[in-house]
Amino acid sequence: MVVEETQKVQDTQLEEGALKTTKLTFYEAISIIVGANIGSGILGLAYSTRLAGWPVLLLWLVVAVLFTTFSMLYVAETALRTRKPLQLPGLAEKYVGKSGSLLMFISVCANSIGCMIAYTTGSGNIICTLLGLPNWAGSLLFTVPCVLVVWFGLKATGIWEKFISTGMVLLLVLIVGASFVSGKADASRAIYTNWTYAVPILSTAIFCYIAQYTVPELARGMRHTPKKLPGAIMIGMFITGILLALVPLAVLSLTGADEVTQVATIAWGQALGTWALFTANIFALCAMMTSYWAVGGAMLTNIVDMFKLKDERETKTRLIAIACTALPPFILAYSGLVSFVDAIGWAGTFGGVIMSIVPVKMLQSARKNGDIEPEWQCGWYAKKPIQYTMITIFLFGAVYYICSMFGILPAGW
Repeated sequence: MVVEETQKVQDTQLEEGALKTTKLTFYEAISIIVGANIGSGILGLAYSTRLAGWPVLLLWLVVAVLFTTFSMLYVAETALRTRKPLQLPGLAEKYVGKSGSLLMFISVCANSIGCMIAYTTGSGNIICTLLGLPNWAGSLLFTVPCVLVVWFGLKATGIWEKFISTGMVLLLVLIVGASFVSGKADASRAIYTNWTYAVPILSTAIFCYIAQYTVPELARGMRHTPKKLPGAIMIGMFITGILLALVPLAVLSLTGADEVTQVATIAWGQALGTWALFTANIFALCAMMTSYWAVGGAMLTNIVDMFKLKDERETKTRLIAIACTALPPFILAYSGLVSFVDAIGWAGTFGGVIMSIVPVKMLQSARKNGDIEPEWQCGWYAKKPIQYTMITIFLFGAVYYICSMFGILPAGW
């Protein structure tokens, strides 16, 4: 009996690798999910919705949150079945093979770089509005503290996410409440439908929820309480969905479709007055900052994992990974090649397709070949009909987006 119990402990013991074990609290895990999701996507939603209308957006937000959450839970179970801490490329290589690993790394890079381009350009626009600095200087002022938190690792990210995400939500409640009691909001400006422009919004909605890249980070941070991991994911995604629905409703009700800017809080704040201009844009900066931390941290550890670097805490390794994480988005943001909303659309399109297919294959293989039988497993939503529906929806959104970019079908913006 003692031998069996000892063996059980050994079987479930986490191995140390290049990625080190760091404990996260339940609140910190939820904050990382919310912080990762509430970023540039929420700021571009009102603009990308203006042609189709808010009810169309609401439909896609519900669809996207359900299937993206399912995908995240697939990744969670896969990670919990694996003794050694691995990021998405490592998990994909273990359970799908080299091609899966490469696809997953490309997806993470596409999503992360797309996100950080949007954060870089968006923060530059906002700081330019608030302080009158040149856009590039505003972006630099934003990027430096973001990179510092990423440098200090997962626990530092969890702590800062907890405080800044809480403040961000309070600011959002304040500004949304003020929008609807100001007397300037008219819901008819938001509640209209034009189904011609419906499908392109799906890519943006998927982008707003794609946080699969944070799940392996949460899994290694919650190995001490694995049963709480799915709860943290679901609560974080639910909070995200509520916020994503409220912001474009408030913005469009205030400004109407014709006055919405690509970074919506600029027009939002201007409609309510000076105090709201500062409040809304401070919220936007907090949103992009919390997302940068989650995305940048995941990108850094994905680089460590993909290229099998020796130790994430080694200074040389961290410097190389930080440079590869932070420099390309900044350069691309000011190259003039990618706009704020285009960055969101492309990242949602290609990241969504790969994140819908590979986690399904990972979970199927992990259930056959995993190292550990975890305390928690996915339920009915891991059945094949659900998985195939998810893949079909994400592929459909991607095909439409590509066709719209080449003028074959109507673009969303």
